[in-house]
Amino acid sequence: MPTTTYKDAGVDIKKADDVLNRIKHNISSTFNPFVLNTIGGFAAATEIPKGYANPVMVSSTDGVGTKLKIAFNANKHDSVGIDLVAMSVNDILTMGAKPFFFLDYFATGHIEEKVYEDVIMGICEGCTLANCALIGGETAEMPSFYRDGEYDLAGFAIGFVEKDKIINGSAIREGDAIIALASSGLHSNGFSLVRKVLFEVHSLKVHDMVGDLKVPLYEELLKPTRIYVKSIEKVLERYNVKGMAHITGGGLPGNISRIIPKGLGTQLQISTKKIPLIFNLIQEFGNVPFDEMCSTFNMGIGFILVVDQGEKTAIMNLLQEFGETVFHFGDIRKVSGKKVVTISLTS
Repeated sequence: MPTTTYKDAGVDIKKADDVLNRIKHNISSTFNPFVLNTIGGFAAATEIPKGYANPVMVSSTDGVGTKLKIAFNANKHDSVGIDLVAMSVNDILTMGAKPFFFLDYFATGHIEEKVYEDVIMGICEGCTLANCALIGGETAEMPSFYRDGEYDLAGFAIGFVEKDKIINGSAIREGDAIIALASSGLHSNGFSLVRKVLFEVHSLKVHDMVGDLKVPLYEELLKPTRIYVKSIEKVLERYNVKGMAHITGGGLPGNISRIIPKGLGTQLQISTKKIPLIFNLIQEFGNVPFDEMCSTFNMGIGFILVVDQGEKTAIMNLLQEFGETVFHFGDIRKVSGKKVVTISLTS
């Protein structure tokens, strides 16, 4: 009877090891002084960052969703790792926490070395943009579990904030200003609707040139989620921010409503000039109602701050200095009904 190996069953441990050996310098380049172990251990050891009087650990986990389908079809895998990091670090940032550590989970049927390497390199780039260390992860090769050429990702971010500096929206008051930070595009939400409209209803292909887009469709769809960590940290060093929201699943009304205290709300107006073209194409091609667009997508706004009206201009100027596109998005006001956030279009 012939012998049977793990490789015969479809799992090639050496492939993953070879990739990690090639890029271990890139991974270790994300380490900060608090990382205590090297690559390859059973677990990751880190110190609690120094300088906190009463540190609170803030954590988040997320994935990239069906945006991965675009990466599969386009055979482009070097940016979804940035998305993976962004989705979690932007979330913990909303509490005023500084990201310190990140872990990833990569699962596939069969490891394709170039694909795997591109994904991990993207995660490294995301961690560099977020000033956090990629301290560990898991690579799972599971034959017959995933379709050929496909994989899934999950990410886990950990940060710290002083207990008395946690930002949760409770300090928001009537008259406060809302500052919007532009997104890089779709980010990583709503792709089931994107795929339905563009690829099922209209039978487009990822390499098509569509409408007035200046790049092939896949390049627009795969623009990585913007990471706001470095610019927001500069604001937090100098100003009192009362609330922050990362505009992800649930869109603008769903995410902004999460941080506004009871009895308060806002009426937001989006200029058509500030909405990236890709959103207009999706709405037009799918005949998607405006309210549905706003509750599914970020509509060109990736992150918002709620600040004192008197500090609005100074904060906006500082954000612009650090490369953000920002604008005054609205003000906090009293509301009597159940609808906390209302959105309308302006020219």
